[in-house]
Amino acid sequence: MATFLYRLGRWAFRRRHLVALLWTAVLTVVVFGAANASEPPDDSSSMPGIEAQKAFDLINERFPGAEADGAGVRIVFVAPDGQKVTSAARRSAIDALVTEVADGPQVADVESPFDGRGVSEDGSTAYATVTYQVKEDDVTDASREEVRDAIEQARDAGLTVEAGGSALATEAPAGAGEVIGVGIAAVVLLITFGSLAAAGLPLLTALLGVGISMASLIALGNVLGLSSTTGELAMMLGLAVGIDYSLFVVSRYREERARGYEPQEAAGLAAGTAGSAVVFAGLTVVIALAGLSVIGVPMLTTMGWGAAGAVLTGVLIALTMVPALLGFWPNAVLARRVRKGASGSTGAAESDAGNTGTRWARFVLRRPVPVLVASVVGLGALAVPALDLRMGMPGDEAKSTATTERRAYDALADGFGPGFNGPLTVVVDTRRADDPKRAVAAVSGTLARTEGVVSVSPARFNAARDTAVLSAVPSAAPTSERTKDLVHTIRGERPATEAATGATFEVTGTTALNIDVAQKMQNALVPYLAVVVGLAFVLLLVVFRSVLVPLKAALGYLLSVLASLGAIVLVFQQGHGAGLIGVEQTGPIMSMMPIFLVGIVFGLAMDYEVFLVSRMREAHVHGERPGQAVATGFRHSARIVAAAALIMMAVFSGFMTAGDSMVKMVGFGLAGAVLFDAFVVRMAFVPAALALLGKAAWWLPRPLDRLLPRVDVEGEALGRVRKVASDQQDPVRV
Repeated sequence: MATFLYRLGRWAFRRRHLVALLWTAVLTVVVFGAANASEPPDDSSSMPGIEAQKAFDLINERFPGAEADGAGVRIVFVAPDGQKVTSAARRSAIDALVTEVADGPQVADVESPFDGRGVSEDGSTAYATVTYQVKEDDVTDASREEVRDAIEQARDAGLTVEAGGSALATEAPAGAGEVIGVGIAAVVLLITFGSLAAAGLPLLTALLGVGISMASLIALGNVLGLSSTTGELAMMLGLAVGIDYSLFVVSRYREERARGYEPQEAAGLAAGTAGSAVVFAGLTVVIALAGLSVIGVPMLTTMGWGAAGAVLTGVLIALTMVPALLGFWPNAVLARRVRKGASGSTGAAESDAGNTGTRWARFVLRRPVPVLVASVVGLGALAVPALDLRMGMPGDEAKSTATTERRAYDALADGFGPGFNGPLTVVVDTRRADDPKRAVAAVSGTLARTEGVVSVSPARFNAARDTAVLSAVPSAAPTSERTKDLVHTIRGERPATEAATGATFEVTGTTALNIDVAQKMQNALVPYLAVVVGLAFVLLLVVFRSVLVPLKAALGYLLSVLASLGAIVLVFQQGHGAGLIGVEQTGPIMSMMPIFLVGIVFGLAMDYEVFLVSRMREAHVHGERPGQAVATGFRHSARIVAAAALIMMAVFSGFMTAGDSMVKMVGFGLAGAVLFDAFVVRMAFVPAALALLGKAAWWLPRPLDRLLPRVDVEGEALGRVRKVASDQQDPVRV
């Protein structure tokens, strides 16, 4: 591996014009493809294997033309204090709004508050339901604007009018996440390298990789069924790892130049050593992302593969485009003091013997037990809140009170009870029932008698009279544990109902769907963790030729991911410090968050493991004692790993500026995980564990040693290759 990458780096340096032209051509082709691509498919909300999804599918099958996930709007009216919406003037204003909205384009039906049970008991609140003929994404701006105009007219009549629902859903402000992340990354790189060119090169190549990845996803979106959300994770990870991978290659190039090597040779050595670590670090990230496909959720699968493609693009650019750019400006990336002096020698080998990384490593080597205990206890304490983890999907209640959706949610909860915002849809299949009408009545009666159900709507039959839909309103809020228990109770009553009537039923609706998704994610977490950790353990076993080093890496990762999950629960569920990052409403943790955290953080954590420990392994292979090898690894890598981690944290933290609470949660969780993993696990737990293990850290059973392939990440074979390539006029060919 190291020999091939060494030759590839020299070739890219020598053929820099060709390499730059090829990557420019790739970018041009994918941008052209993206510009001419058709619209990507809608985000798939399909969740195979859960009851709520089966019930949705049954509704779509038995009620043609009335899709269960069609667009809708709920308009909420609130009278001034002490007054009622049923007064003549208020009623006239509401009727006028209903009439105007009903005549709008794409509207299938409008249910007036006064036609059913749309008025609260005290008469202070009412709502109208608008149903569209099309899905949410197909509702035109003209249709939305007509509803908004009607709402404004009703407000002029003295009513408080708010609206929620899929058709009028507003997108939270995106924030300046990417810009902030790139800006902080530039500052970190400039401080790390002391050179504008060295700081700019990783940024340039990372942006190139993200541009190619995003354009490719858009160009192939319709062909491969990639939704618009596929690119969000790809952009986040592509930017983070793209900067980091280029950073490590440039850093190693500067190091080799400081040792006196000519530019082309230094580029080859950087690709052969740091490039090998990049390849295997990238593979661990790809394994973690591709592993999302084992969960069985189409959206997660496409997001995982899309992000994996972005990571692979970052790896290829780091191995080829970075050496090519170094060929164009071989001295520009060097520190100013090195450029002003003789091109090489020892100046930059830099007083590394006494740098901060070395001093910290020696401190840990002298006190391995206290450092190990402190890191484990500290992360363990942060992980404790994770025991209280409640998963779900926050809805309008998690939005800012500045949005009309949140105000409509609160008004309905005040007027009709907290469970009104999360009704349960019950689909009754009567094909096997002797008396369908009686069977549906029996199901309705059972629901009405169930503790925790406030009301049950009249049954609505399909044209064939073999399926009916009921709506049951819980007494508790949609995200409450009591509502979750209620869903399980209703489903538990199914066998008795089926035995008595011959009819069966399924529970669905947004609330039930969120409950089922959370359960599916919880059930998938352990198998997913086993697949990802197992595959990566094998990969690290091959890289480090050690049993205990991969095991230590996995244990350290578990500490960091559990600590970050605990921090998420502490802030977003329990509310400690939530206001500091703009979270107005706490609630359950997004169902997919633990899966994202396990997968993405594992890949990123292994980045630092590979970059840091590979330098220790390299020193050990070249004859250094275990403790000395740890110090050497820190001397060469600690500063760069710290810079890489700060860049990752900057990119992820930037997403916390978004208005959407779920995006904030993802940014907070990933930034926290990188903080814990890079600065606690890799900088404290890892060296302390290696110090205690000593030579045993690199132990590998003989049978396994003969069985495993040798990939030479440390560049042990490069000594022989350099003799062949020493003549700069006769470079090694790929």
